[in-house]
Amino acid sequence: MTSMAARVAPVAQRSIDECRAPAMAWGVVANGELVASGSVGDGVSENTPFRIASMTKSFTAAVVLGLRDDGVLALDRPIADYAPELGAVMGPDDSSPITVRHLLSMSAGLATDDPWADRHLDATAEFMNDVYSSGPCFAVRTGDAFEYSNLGFAMIGRVVRAVTGRDVREHVDERLLGPLEMTNTTWDEPSSPSARPHRIRDGVAVSEGAEPLPDGEIAPMGGLWSTVSDLARWVSWLDEANRGDDSRTAKLRASSRREMQTMHTYVGRSAIDSVSAPSGYGFGLLVRDDHDLGEVVGHSGGLPGYGSNMRWKKGTGVGVIGLANVTYAPMSTFTHRALTELHRAGLVPAVSWEPTALLRQRATALVNLLGGWSDEVARDLFADNVEPDEPFDRRADDARRRIGGEPIALVDVRATNRTSGTAVVSVGTRTLEIEFSLSPVGASIQEYTWKDA
Repeated sequence: MTSMAARVAPVAQRSIDECRAPAMAWGVVANGELVASGSVGDGVSENTPFRIASMTKSFTAAVVLGLRDDGVLALDRPIADYAPELGAVMGPDDSSPITVRHLLSMSAGLATDDPWADRHLDATAEFMNDVYSSGPCFAVRTGDAFEYSNLGFAMIGRVVRAVTGRDVREHVDERLLGPLEMTNTTWDEPSSPSARPHRIRDGVAVSEGAEPLPDGEIAPMGGLWSTVSDLARWVSWLDEANRGDDSRTAKLRASSRREMQTMHTYVGRSAIDSVSAPSGYGFGLLVRDDHDLGEVVGHSGGLPGYGSNMRWKKGTGVGVIGLANVTYAPMSTFTHRALTELHRAGLVPAVSWEPTALLRQRATALVNLLGGWSDEVARDLFADNVEPDEPFDRRADDARRRIGGEPIALVDVRATNRTSGTAVVSVGTRTLEIEFSLSPVGASIQEYTWKDA
């Protein structure tokens, strides 16, 4: 869409000017497609591979949930039940045993380890055995708080191999990349020209020097290479689960994808571009409750030579992807700015529920009752708490006062979820709103409140 491209291109230019990356590729996703894309710098496009680093965690998490759904492993069993060598990794004090859930949700308590892990992506099994047997450091007790751990995702890889005999990368290829036709997403360095890695030294972008590390035992935390075009498919597929539109065929049910995008560990208030918001970690994805945007899902990636981010407003199908070729390029700032700009321009739809037939029926019955009160009808429509909460005679008087003898008619029903919403009514020339909710037993109305529109 031309309007989206026109809105995002200046944001991309500003971002690359600030981080001084030699090149950056970006894209906007809407309605399941890459609808706008562009690049800044030379030699890259939406089809150029970049290393996406920790964005890989969402792919690993999807595989683990797929194996859980298949009955191969359980999230709440200790990891040592699957890989006994991991039994040496124990939290301090009276910590509970580490489970797969702890690792997926960044609540195992292992010390945050980005600088160390980034230089050990090619670690061998023997090296990691020594790491595990030596007893890694813990920042907090297991289960107590959020603590970001790449080592934890390496341990997930060890569990997957122990229970299936295959590496995470094989499962990702088979369950996800193949069915989603993400043909330019690879674990090994692409054969096609990729964005070459750089870092900032003395304020200038210089070659990273060393070639990107090949995959090893830590690869489940950050080994993938991908493109804007391929990641558009990934973002669309994940958010399809929130919108009830499940047209793609990768091997993970929609409920499990929604589970990935639900806060499991509270992070606290985090700031992007000086905008602070409550945040939490799902499974391989971060979730942010933005004041203006609402619930936003995404993940960053950073390795020597690369920085990346994907971000989408949950349940709208609209997201932004940014990939750059300089170490830890702050692409989260770019995607936040771009998504905010699209939102302000009215190009990001509001998250809404389609009212169920039952919710519409209850709204209609409520409006009919308020227009001509009958205690007998009220007792059939309302849950048994309504009359004790406020006697029917007072409710009837209140309705007559508000309506004032004018005709009342239902105009619209706006759903908050399956069991609550707002009835928009016309009363003569006025428009009023009545918020209401259904009880858990019998789906009768348990409360309603008049609001001025």
